Amino acid sequence: MTLCYVCPHRCGVDRPANMSDTTGCFGSCGVGLAPIVARAGLHMWEEPVISGTRGSGTVFFSGCNLHCVFCQNYDISCKGFGKEITIERLKEIYHELIAQGAHNINLVTPTHFTEAVLQSLDEPLPVPVVYNTSGFETQDTLRRLKGKVQIYLPDLKYSDDMAAIKYSNAPYYFRIATEAIKEMYNQVGDYHIDDNGIMTKGVIIRHLIMPGMPDNTKRIIDWVASNFKPGQVMFSLMHQYVPCGRANEYPEINRKVTDEEYKELESYLLQSTIEDGFVQEGDAACKDFIPCFDGTGV
Repeated sequence: MTLCYVCPHRCGVDRPANMSDTTGCFGSCGVGLAPIVARAGLHMWEEPVISGTRGSGTVFFSGCNLHCVFCQNYDISCKGFGKEITIERLKEIYHELIAQGAHNINLVTPTHFTEAVLQSLDEPLPVPVVYNTSGFETQDTLRRLKGKVQIYLPDLKYSDDMAAIKYSNAPYYFRIATEAIKEMYNQVGDYHIDDNGIMTKGVIIRHLIMPGMPDNTKRIIDWVASNFKPGQVMFSLMHQYVPCGRANEYPEINRKVTDEEYKELESYLLQSTIEDGFVQEGDAACKDFIPCFDGTGV
C-alpha cells in the first residue's frame, strides 16, 4: 500500500493504479496514478518567453489538487474529461511536440501525477521542461523534481487565506505557495532568456486578478517585490479572469475585472520594484483563449 502525500492536502489514501481499479481510494484530486491527458499541442498564449514564435508544447493533465470554483479549465480539472495513457505514451507525446517545433514541454497541472511525470522524464529532453502549477505544492514533491524541471510557472493566487478556502479549498495557501516558490527559485536560480527571446531556465510567478479583490493582488505584488531582486524571477500580472465553472454560485466573482480595477493594479505594479515581467490587455479576458479540450494530440 502506498499512501498519497504528494500535495499539501496530504490525503493519505491509497490511490488506485487507474480509474477502473476498484481497490484504491480517490483523494482530493479525484484521479488514480495513471496520467490522464485532455489535450497536447503547441500553445501560443503563454508568456512570450514561453510560447515564442513556434509555441509551447503543452500537455494538459486532467484532475487537480485544487478546486477553484472559477476554473477556466473546469471540464478537465473537476469534471475529469481526458484520456488515460501510459508512461510510454506520455514520452511519445513529448517527442511529437518537440518534432512540431515546441520551444519547451509545458506540463499543466501535473502535481497529482508527479510519479508518472518523474518516470516520463527519466531521460533528459532536448528542450526545457516547464512545470505549470497552481503553486499549492509541498517541499518534498518539488525536491523530487530537482534537475528534471528547468522552468517553474507557478500561480500565486491568494494572499487572503479566507478567499483561498472559499474559492479553492486551499487552507494556508499563501504560506504554502510562497514557500514553494522559494524552493523553485532555489532549484533553478536566476532566470535566463536566450538570444531568441526564449526562457531556458527560471521562475515566472503568475497572478490572476480577481474581481473586487484589489488588496489580495497588492499584497502579492508586495511579497514578490520584497523577496526577489530584479533579474531573479519574472512576474506576470494576468487580466484574463472570466467567470467559469461554478462562479455563478458566487455573485461577488461572477463578473469580469473592470478596466478601472485593472488600471489601479497595473499602476501599483509599475510603482513597485518589480522590473521583469508581463501585463495583459483587457481583450485577454475572453473564453476564446481557453483551449478546446477535445483529446487533440493524446
